[in-house]
Formats: sequence, C-alpha cells, structure tokens
Amino acid sequence: MNKLFTRKIFLLLFCLSIFALASCAKKDMLSLWNDQSLSKQTLVSYVESVTKKGSADYIPLERRIAVFDVDGTLFGETDPIYFDWIMYTYRVLEDESYKDRATEEEIALAKEIKEAMATRKIPAGMEEAHAHLMPQLFKGMTVEEFKDYVRAFMELPAPGYNNMKRGEAFYEPMKQVVNYLLANNFTVYLCSGTDRITVRTLVENVIPVQPRQIIGTDNTLVASGQNGVDGLEYVFTKDDVVTLGGNFIVKNVKMNKVSVIAQEIGVQPVLCFGNSFGDESMANYVVNKNEYKSASFMLLCDDTVREYGKPEAAEKMKNACAQNGWVPVSMRDDWKTIYAEKITRK
Repeated sequence: MNKLFTRKIFLLLFCLSIFALASCAKKDMLSLWNDQSLSKQTLVSYVESVTKKGSADYIPLERRIAVFDVDGTLFGETDPIYFDWIMYTYRVLEDESYKDRATEEEIALAKEIKEAMATRKIPAGMEEAHAHLMPQLFKGMTVEEFKDYVRAFMELPAPGYNNMKRGEAFYEPMKQVVNYLLANNFTVYLCSGTDRITVRTLVENVIPVQPRQIIGTDNTLVASGQNGVDGLEYVFTKDDVVTLGGNFIVKNVKMNKVSVIAQEIGVQPVLCFGNSFGDESMANYVVNKNEYKSASFMLLCDDTVREYGKPEAAEKMKNACAQNGWVPVSMRDDWKTIYAEKITRK
C-alpha cells in the first residue's frame, strides 16, 4: 500500500513538474521581452487566464482569434516609410524595365513620396493616390510574376541599417508573440494596409500563418485572356492564368479593417496588435462589446537608438491607449532587441 501511495505521489509530482516546465517554456517564448515589461506581463496573464480550462475567462479554441497589423507592428515602417511605398518609388524611378514607361502622374507621386521620406511628413491625399496608382505599375503580371518581383525587391539592401535587406525588417519580439499565441492554440490573422499579395510574399517563411489568414488592401485580379470583359460574362479557360488587373478595390485601413474582419473572419477577434491610428477602429472593435475577455496592444515607436522612432507620435499613441483601454508596448523599454542579430541602425 505504501509503495502504491508513493508511486501515485511520484506520478502526481512528475505531472505537475511537466506542466510547470511547459508553462515556463511558453513564457520563455517571450525571451526577447524585458521581464519587468508590464505589456509582457499583461499578455502572459491574459493568455494564461483564457486558456485555462475551468477559468471564468476561458475561451474555446475556435474563438481564440488574434489580428495583427503588419507595417509598424510586425515589420519596420520607419526606414524611412512603408515597404510598399518604397517599392513604388523603386518601380517608377529606378526599375529599368518600367521607369521609361511611367506616366507623369506616377512619377509625380514617386517624387512626392521621396519628399515625404526626407521630411518624415505625409501630405494629405498621398495615401489615397498611392493606393490607386500602385496596381497600375504591375498590371498584366501573373500573380507568381508579381510575387517574384516582391521577393527580388526584398533582397535589396535597406539603406538605413547595417546588415539588413529590405525584407528582413521584422521585429523579433513580435515574431515571438505570434509563435507564443500559436503555441496556445490561437488562430492568427494578419490585417494590413499593404496589398494582400505583397504581404503574403513578405511574410512567407517568417510568420507561420496560412495565406488565407492574410488580409490586406485589395486590387483587381483577372484572367489573362479576359481583355476587359466583365467577370460575369467571361469564363476562365484552360489556357488562362490569373493576372493583376491594375485597378484598386479597397484600402484596408481604419474602419475598412473592421469591415473586412467581419466579412472574412466572421467573428469578433479577442486580441489585436497594432501601432497607428489606422488600427484604431480594429483595436476598438476587439475590446468593446466582446463576449469574451479581450485586449488590444499598441506599439509605441519610441526607440530612437536602435530604430528610427517618432517620439511625438509615440506619445500621442500612449495617450490614446490610456483613453481607449489599449495596452501600450514601448519598443524602447519593453524589448531587449528589435531586429535580428547583427542588424544595427546607421
């Protein structure tokens, strides 16, 4: 009897130790975050409370949905501006295969973006102009040809950093957050203001989500033989391939993020990660009138040593977090590092 009792106690202690080790291992998944970080502590506490069976805050697996912005949240946007805006200027002003075909309107916008890069000020109307002109630059390319173009652009050096290519500007601590949530059976969606196909290409082999879980700005796609015929009239044939149609559909920022989440995901997410007021609607949608415990985290671009921070914008977002019940994440104070090893700001 004593031996049986001892064996049961041993098995119980063994199981408890395995559970403790697993719990510690999941916390170690956020090793690039400072231990004293309140935002890290808030995230860990949240995840533990909603994944523990029997907890009043328990969320079933099918409703553990997290949405992430991309530029400025998972990927740098301050060297010196958004990835797809830099790709626009490259296509129009530097790409030998296109620059001689660029229209005056396309060139004017490229120069305007260059000016915005230099001054770090985005004039009114430039975002809308970019959204409408960008798809024209790649009209007629197949989807795979366009992905190859994005991949090639990603291989170019990022001028603001040492040892960084354009496609390597991922925030290492935020990559850990994605993996931490996946380990806790969350479904992760990316919800970006950048073109959807561009984002799918940018994050492949880096952020482990399926292409169907990537939402972005949408432009038209057509059959290679469609030649302007309405999609209700044209039938895709065995000889067709899907090509870029060259027309803008919708910019996935602000309220549009809420609309597309409701359309494509179909349920209210419980976690949101963003960084700008283009994510404000998405963050408020997640934390208000939610049947499950929810939280929205907002990154502050306050690091001016390891990154090209914007202190005034960071302070404005910090105040917005206090007003809206979002959790602020300080890139300067909460993270041990920002980019991959050996990458440094020039």
